[in-house]
Amino acid sequence: MTDRKQTGGRDLVTVLSQALVAGVQAIQLREKDLDTIDVYRLGERLLSLTRQAGAALIVNDRVDVAMALGADGVHLTRKSLPPMEARALVGSRMLLGISCHGLADVREAVEGGVDFVVLGPIYETPSKVPYGAPLTPVILKQARGICPLPILAIGGINTTRVPEVVHAGADGVAVISAVLAAPDPGAATRELLEAVARAKGVAWQLGN
Repeated sequence: MTDRKQTGGRDLVTVLSQALVAGVQAIQLREKDLDTIDVYRLGERLLSLTRQAGAALIVNDRVDVAMALGADGVHLTRKSLPPMEARALVGSRMLLGISCHGLADVREAVEGGVDFVVLGPIYETPSKVPYGAPLTPVILKQARGICPLPILAIGGINTTRVPEVVHAGADGVAVISAVLAAPDPGAATRELLEAVARAKGVAWQLGN
């Protein structure tokens, strides 16, 4: 997920390009304080990079911007359009994800016909304080039991915590500061991807 305020003064697109070269599979454009035109222009720059890297560009909340860009998907929040209404707009080709902050949210997501859920915060993290107390891997494991969709764990995720969330049922992880604030975003990305692969018991290869 993007947050240009966490790059330590570095250009956001430059930081993300390093993560893409390292093998990141998707970028969620999430700059809530930008005007529509600025989100769109940033999306244009990112879409060019993700296309070259074979990665997906997911736009947070803004169905209109995602459609205008021809992005790969939209990520809905609890304040976005309901999933069924969003699906009617974007069609079947665009990925549709949604943020979930508890088991009730997960159940609604499954019924709403989204493609994936992002569940968190799993651990304590400053960026997710407004969403309540950490869910912990215990809730993640319970969510896995009721959700057939891919689940991405978010909130305080780092390489040492990856095995715990994967073993609890996460299919992958979503991070912000772990990559954007890292001294070497490319190396941080590779370490996370390698940690996920090891936890799943598969061999990691660049571009997977």
